[in-house]
Amino acid sequence: MMHISEMFSARVPRYTSYPTAPHFHSGIDSASYHSWLATLEPTTALSLYVHIPFCDTLCWFCGCHTTVVNHYDPVKNYCGFLLKEIDLVAAALGTRHRVQHLHWGGGSPTMLKDEDVGNLNAALRDRFEIAADAEFAIEIDPRGFGSKNAKLFAQAGVTRASIGLQDCDPQVQRAINRIQTDEETSQAIAMLRAEGIRSINLDLVYGLPRQSLQSWEKTLAFALKLNPDRLAVFGYAHVPTFKKHQSLIPEALLPDIETRFRMAELARDTLCHHGFVAIGLDHFARPHDKLAQSARDGSLERNFQGYTTDGAPVLIGLGASAIGSLPQGYAQNVSDVPAYRKMLERDILPIKGGIRIDVEDRIRRQVIESLMCDLKADLDDVTARYGMTREMLSDSLTALSGYAADGVVSLDGGKITIAPEWRAATRLVCAAFDTYFAQGTVGHSVSV
Repeated sequence: MMHISEMFSARVPRYTSYPTAPHFHSGIDSASYHSWLATLEPTTALSLYVHIPFCDTLCWFCGCHTTVVNHYDPVKNYCGFLLKEIDLVAAALGTRHRVQHLHWGGGSPTMLKDEDVGNLNAALRDRFEIAADAEFAIEIDPRGFGSKNAKLFAQAGVTRASIGLQDCDPQVQRAINRIQTDEETSQAIAMLRAEGIRSINLDLVYGLPRQSLQSWEKTLAFALKLNPDRLAVFGYAHVPTFKKHQSLIPEALLPDIETRFRMAELARDTLCHHGFVAIGLDHFARPHDKLAQSARDGSLERNFQGYTTDGAPVLIGLGASAIGSLPQGYAQNVSDVPAYRKMLERDILPIKGGIRIDVEDRIRRQVIESLMCDLKADLDDVTARYGMTREMLSDSLTALSGYAADGVVSLDGGKITIAPEWRAATRLVCAAFDTYFAQGTVGHSVSV
């Protein structure tokens, strides 16, 4: 049996897409994306993601595309170009598509001022047909969040808020440069609920500097007191080669692999003991929540925002670094805000790259998504949909033989099931189906 620290020291993707973003290339450009949009059927439902790449302060653990600003002018200027991108995308689509899911992320969308929230919301509702029952989710930074913010987003139609809690231990907060009091978090949630935004998600992170099992247990206890509907419990991805500011966190302060594994297990045991349902790899939901319902009926989905009930076949990414997922493949906007602005000044969709997917990609993507969402996959069923057989995946089955011997997975013909107690190994199992991952040495986070 492989030792925990040996098994989970492997660095593998998080599989919010397949192929994963490091394998996107410049062969997909603005013209490619324009043609992909133009060929969508008018009845195709959409999901929209809007990226706001700005923050007031830099959290040293952050892996997002964001920039710290000291005054609002760059944010306001960016919002103007975001409106232009919305217009260009709508024009390429050629018809007013129905939208069933809307997500504003960052960065910190909550730093937007009233006028810009209103303008963005109005533009989206003008260019697209936002369904009456559409979920409208937004990421919230509780620091500096007030009742005026809560009212503004409620009026805009927000139905779900995702609160960044991370860890409530002051020592850990200082080590990641994110000082956030329990009162700020509690008050933000109370204000959102008072305005009718009652679906609350909390983001927690384990594996942070100076974290211990004891301090993590206290963070979990505090999170439970807030009575959220969902929790996302992520392992910290320490990749300073990609995010230079993470080098401000000394590696000597990070918990070791075995401690990270125990933190993940403690979170699962604690939350499930208090009535939450474990969803996929790292999400938890109340039994009544739509996420838990989707997990039960097999309709759970996974995209760049994590696990979701959003079944729209097309995701449109808006804003610097945002990624779109279309039937033909993936397209990503330029990450650099000045470059994003320059392309839009020339009326060009601000695409920097992407990837076109073929039949094998689709098959492997479906297997990986099934494993990530349901902890199981039926290779015969997936391959048959494309007129293929599971023999095309024989290399992956061979790669899983060691995990099968260790009891991590069970293999029954073409049926693969991850043992519930080895949920944390899901990404490792998925990597066996990732032919791109084997091709390169792209840096990823450790697998737990």
